[in-house]
Amino acid sequence: MRLPILTLTAIATLFVAADAGAQTYDPRYPVCMHVYSPGGRGGGGDYYDCSFTSVPQCRATASGRSASCDVNPYYAFDEPPPAPRRRHKKVH
Repeated sequence: MRLPILTLTAIATLFVAADAGAQTYDPRYPVCMHVYSPGGRGGGGDYYDCSFTSVPQCRATASGRSASCDVNPYYAFDEPPPAPRRRHKKVH
């Protein structure tokens, strides 16, 4: 009885301790800048800055940096609602 409880406790501890990935893309902006940041001793990383409304705006900010501009795959396009269907009256 002791072994199954210890096993379940160990598994639960692993799930709780695992890192949760945060959402890296902001769906309110159509363009994201992917910034590559080197780090010492293998501690480098990269991140996304999704606060740009156009690719030229992003490129101006990324100029001179180790970064690239990408289209946001999660951008919530403001699509107009579909036009209402026209009904035709039946003539008898």
